[in-house]
Amino acid sequence: MNSEISTSKVVLVTGAGTGIGRAIALAFLRDGHRVVLAGRRAEPLQKVAEESGTDRAVAVPTDVGNPESVAALFGQIKDSFGRLDVLVNNAGVSGLGMNFEDIGFEQWQNIVNINLTGSFLCAQGAFRIMKDQLPQGGRIINNGSISAHAPRPNSAPYTSTKHAITGLTKSLSLDGRKYNIACGQIDIGNAMTEMAARMAKGVMQANGEIAIEAMMDPKEVAEAVIHMASLPLSTNVQFMTIMATKMPFVGRG
Repeated sequence: MNSEISTSKVVLVTGAGTGIGRAIALAFLRDGHRVVLAGRRAEPLQKVAEESGTDRAVAVPTDVGNPESVAALFGQIKDSFGRLDVLVNNAGVSGLGMNFEDIGFEQWQNIVNINLTGSFLCAQGAFRIMKDQLPQGGRIINNGSISAHAPRPNSAPYTSTKHAITGLTKSLSLDGRKYNIACGQIDIGNAMTEMAARMAKGVMQANGEIAIEAMMDPKEVAEAVIHMASLPLSTNVQFMTIMATKMPFVGRG
């Protein structure tokens, strides 16, 4: 067996087909790890696998908000690799940009299912593998958001789930200690992805004005995640905020 492959980590990235998830998955693959690409659509996942130019990427179409789909994902990971070293809980959808009073229940439920329930289900699946494997333990990295600290206008469902992710991260950090499972969170500002591209064209500010905001390359986010994952399990980045330097996050307005 190739020595590089035998010593590499097994990594699961959710929402791996596009945006930040794609950048993270490709970064892990460049570093020589085996990466399970999870996401709702098969075609983007397969494109990422092909783009990596390796045979270490496995695409597994998954609906993270569906317990049966998540169970099948982790069953495949266990059958194929026998272990899981890193879970990057990245899958998520953005806010609706609607007035709070106009948000429908199904719209609310969809965002909660993907952003929060999906992270819960995947973390639970990771716990079950990580606590039983030898050597025991692993790392979970949750994709939070700057919205976990401060909301944007008309973003109640998204912001609520990201505050909840912070609570989930803290609970996983505590509950994972006995299994040598570390859990941290990366709160990401404006990265130039499909989801956040509108920020570069102008987005509503707290005072109601529309302003163009600074952006960053998602590759920088990926490198930050790689750093978090590279640490020994005795060390953890509990929370990291990464953002474009000139993004209007710190200050008043």
